[in-house]
Amino acid sequence: MEINILTFGQITDITGKTSFIYSDINNTDSLIKELTKAFPELTSIKYSVAVNQQLVHVNTVLNDKDIVALLPPFSGG
Repeated sequence: MEINILTFGQITDITGKTSFIYSDINNTDSLIKELTKAFPELTSIKYSVAVNQQLVHVNTVLNDKDIVALLPPFSGG
């Protein structure tokens, strides 16, 4: 199972990538845990998680080929 990860803004700065793939991740909590292991700086910022263009606020099951976007805080008017 492969999950496509997209990053934006300061999250791209932290990861050094705009997109990458994680394998064998079953849910968003597991993904966030793996991401913070790989990129400890993520613990110092707040960001939102979207799965297939839908913001999620609770642990969400991931399926093969899902697209997860890591979204930094938005501002503006």
